[in-house]
Amino acid sequence: MPSFDITCGFDMQEMDNAVNMVKRDISNRYDFKGTNASLDLNKVDSNIVIKADSDYQMETVVGMLQDRAIARKLSIKVFKYGKIEQTSGMTIKQNVELQSGISKENSKKINTLVKDMKLKVSSQIQGEQIRVTGKKIDDLQTVMSNLKSSEINLPLQFVNMKK
Repeated sequence: MPSFDITCGFDMQEMDNAVNMVKRDISNRYDFKGTNASLDLNKVDSNIVIKADSDYQMETVVGMLQDRAIARKLSIKVFKYGKIEQTSGMTIKQNVELQSGISKENSKKINTLVKDMKLKVSSQIQGEQIRVTGKKIDDLQTVMSNLKSSEINLPLQFVNMKK
């Protein structure tokens, strides 16, 4: 029977490249000269810490990060933004969590979305991925397109399509 897996992830090397490009952009831009704007990628904890002097600079750095991520073919749904915190002095910081893997809550939501489509497919939660099987490939492709257009705030990837 045809099947495919739904996963959530990103390429850490591409994310590292995007962060390095933003760092280079910050050092080259005139409006960031003499400021404390920076961003650091923590590969172990899978998060980014953005520091800036003002809200305007924070928004600009976030926009630059999103632009570079799109240029590196990374989904911006990977970024889960935390609250902007006031740190010592006049600087602010924001933690950006990088989402990978599908949590149990999100996998249940995806499972119910697939079942609500009323197609002849079945879905099973297998750890951090979901396997969808069906008799017709057309039904599986319909599931893929409906999940892509759904309100799920995760960078879903469809892998292991088997006939």
